[in-house]
Amino acid sequence: MRIAIIGAGLAGLTAAYELRDHDVEVFEAADRIGGKLHTVPFQHGRVDVGAEAFLARHSAAQEFFAELGLSEQVVAPSGLRSLIYSQGAAHPIPATGVMGIPSSSEALADLVSADTQALIDAESTATPIDWKVGQDVSVGELVSQRYGQEVSDRVVSALLGGVYSCAAADLGLRATVPHLAEALDDLAEAGEPVTLSAAVRNVEQHRAQQRDANPSTAKPAPVFGAFRGGYAELYETLAEKSGAAIHIDSFISGIARTEQGFTLAGSGDKGEAPFDRVLLATPAPTTARLLPQVAPEAAAALKQVKLASSAVVALRFDNDQDSHGNTIPDNSGVLVALDEPGLKTKAFTFASRKWPHLAEQGLIVRASFGRFGDDAIVRAEEDDLVDYALDDLQTITGFDGRDAGVAEIYTQRWFGGIPRFDATHLDTVATVRTLLADAPGIDVTGAWAGGVGVPAVIADARAAAQRLAES
Repeated sequence: MRIAIIGAGLAGLTAAYELRDHDVEVFEAADRIGGKLHTVPFQHGRVDVGAEAFLARHSAAQEFFAELGLSEQVVAPSGLRSLIYSQGAAHPIPATGVMGIPSSSEALADLVSADTQALIDAESTATPIDWKVGQDVSVGELVSQRYGQEVSDRVVSALLGGVYSCAAADLGLRATVPHLAEALDDLAEAGEPVTLSAAVRNVEQHRAQQRDANPSTAKPAPVFGAFRGGYAELYETLAEKSGAAIHIDSFISGIARTEQGFTLAGSGDKGEAPFDRVLLATPAPTTARLLPQVAPEAAAALKQVKLASSAVVALRFDNDQDSHGNTIPDNSGVLVALDEPGLKTKAFTFASRKWPHLAEQGLIVRASFGRFGDDAIVRAEEDDLVDYALDDLQTITGFDGRDAGVAEIYTQRWFGGIPRFDATHLDTVATVRTLLADAPGIDVTGAWAGGVGVPAVIADARAAAQRLAES
């Protein structure tokens, strides 16, 4: 079977590997493979400037890495905790709650006002939420209505923004914190008053029960993992072991169905011979642009998905301390509150603190910029982004990077890098999947379809490949 895959990011390359027993060709518009995974060479080693970690507790992903022969390259983080910078000071990320959403005010005592603390603690006796099982709502709106705006801006948006490049108000609860939405479902199904604090408490209790059920586990397994040589180890291995013909700088402008199969416009003679199947492993807007001739209703539905842009500035410093003895804290990073004035960055990853294998290269810091609706910061001049990063790093930590000496800089912009997982997103994905059932031979995959995060993208791509092979 002859199969075309459009997109050579993680989803497309994973699918190509799964379909390696077939005649597969991959078309990538950019001049490199990897998509939103991007590993760059620094003087003393490779550094990721896209995604830099995956959730290590996904056994299917770990088994997949083992199948690829990469298990020995998976490394664990140092275990240092991150901070939240709010109200001009750094605070430990709350150890309890769900993505910063607490069950009581105790966890946020240093982060929110006394009035907000009182509102949190009174929530359990407030008028219950009118909750319908299976619904989705804006995380930010729910948290602000029940606990106040400070919780949403100073804590929840900081945590979610680091993953989704969106404020909490732009994200759906079920789409981004599904176990909390399920806890609200459970309360409604049980006929109990539906409150946010009760739902969070139930999630906390479930976690405690899981820990108690495994008393032999003295030390919890690391939450995150990474690759010693960066994500290039993964995407290069997938490309090699897939055996697929991969065409970079190959922009596809359309797909047409003929009696003989599918043809690809914009691919030159590479797409003239018909393909039996086509898999689109592209961002939602690109997928919507490619589908009109073969699945017009699915294309129209996909136009609802919006994208968030971001930028990463990776910095390596000559010295771990400036001339005044200042250095970055012994933490894995810092997230910046949404309502913190005067700062341009949304987060810093202290990469050489977080990942012991990177410490061998010296002090490496990643500065992240951009949230949904704020593309201007991502489009700023590179010199300005670097200045913003160094200024904010000094404001937050006291460390003067200019004084310490900047040895290397790499700036990576991700225009439309992450889909906005709003309260309608899951319904949109379900609609597209249903409509594509009427378009045999065509399937879709990618972060917008399967969820943000390497394990989710891999799982969705493998499932899509299997559907194509069996159709």
